[in-house]
Amino acid sequence: MRIYTLAVYLFLYIPIGIIVLFSFNAGRHASDFHGFSIKWYGTVLANPFAMEALATSLIVASTTAVLASIFGTMAALALQKVKGRIRAIYDAAIYIAIMIPGIVIGIATLIALVTAFKFLNPVLENFWPGFLGDAPHLNMGYASVIASHTMFTMALVIVIVRARISGMDRALIEASADLYATPWRTFWQVTLPQIFPAILAGFLLSFTFSFDDFIIAFFVAGTETTLPLYVFSSIRRGVTPEINAIGTMVLTVSLTLLITAQFLLRGRGSQSSTQ
Repeated sequence: MRIYTLAVYLFLYIPIGIIVLFSFNAGRHASDFHGFSIKWYGTVLANPFAMEALATSLIVASTTAVLASIFGTMAALALQKVKGRIRAIYDAAIYIAIMIPGIVIGIATLIALVTAFKFLNPVLENFWPGFLGDAPHLNMGYASVIASHTMFTMALVIVIVRARISGMDRALIEASADLYATPWRTFWQVTLPQIFPAILAGFLLSFTFSFDDFIIAFFVAGTETTLPLYVFSSIRRGVTPEINAIGTMVLTVSLTLLITAQFLLRGRGSQSSTQ
């Protein structure tokens, strides 16, 4: 079993290690290593198209993470009061949202948005007040990508926050109520500090999933280009050390965020178990 496990890990991580290694290639071809150099990282940072795609990904991922954290936390708190069969239905819907392949989410979101735009754009043109100028034309772009990413990352936040709420010390909330604190004050001073590490972990995971997503963005991004879309369009002309450098930087950021999120969850879980 150890040999089998080692073989599986090598199969998974050797290609990633090769990408990292060849991102420091001094040559111009990704498959020919001619010594170590960091010039391709400078090339990436000086590429205006790559930087524009990076800015788009950062805007989308940041907005998605904020919205998913807010709505996911609200949903997790609300679901704690739901019991019985209705609770089971909600639980199933949450886990289905996580398990559904990205291509299904992308296609379904594309069809839903196109249908909605066909209905709403004529309505806006007919009823838009003339003194406000031309009626807005709804189309694919930032909003569609952010909405799509928020839908599937919010399910992750719900699962993480609910796990923290279930292990929370309820005696503190009851004590706050006994001291005549309002529900809002209890939330800010008692509940939120206890679940904040889980919210932050959900935020980091939502940011990572949104930043790395290609499949859903491919369907709903419209004219906007995120970094994964830029990489996909670039490799059609061949894999270069520049692409390897982009992949290495994205991998580093993603691993950092994932490790931080895992550290927050484990650290808070260990602290709860010792209390």
